[in-house]
Amino acid sequence: MTDTITLLDDAFDRVAELVRRTCADLDEESATFRVDPEANTPTWLLWHLSRVQDDHVAELAGVDQVWEQWRDRFGLPFDDHATGYGQSSDDVAAVRVAPDLLAGYHADVDAMTRSYLQRLDSEELARVVDERWDPPVTASARLVSVLGDCLQHVGQAAYVVGVAQRS
Repeated sequence: MTDTITLLDDAFDRVAELVRRTCADLDEESATFRVDPEANTPTWLLWHLSRVQDDHVAELAGVDQVWEQWRDRFGLPFDDHATGYGQSSDDVAAVRVAPDLLAGYHADVDAMTRSYLQRLDSEELARVVDERWDPPVTASARLVSVLGDCLQHVGQAAYVVGVAQRS
């Protein structure tokens, strides 16, 4: 079990480091850069991946989302529980926040995630958390899904920042 926790901890550490690094590279222009008029911005991508991790891990852990303490600081014109799924191009453009705010929010999401990881055991990893799928989704499958989503989006954000800085 220790090996599994160490592996998950390392994977989430990589996400947190990539988010920190990408936020550190943001300036006003690159934060809101779009490779085409409908594309996601780095700021939206970083907000979205943090919201998804917060939403999914909080549900697994049975705790409140970190977003509840951060939502007002972001001042976004969305439903209180929005995570970015199904948002329009205009919604993407509405996410215009300082990089340090994004980094701070993700750091708190990461801390909540690490707290949950320390409570893991084989029974928790095997717990079915969503029976709407075949096979049903376990806590371990949900964690792997969150990691995949986060890594994909932080990579997209870093790519767009690089394109913005070279244009």
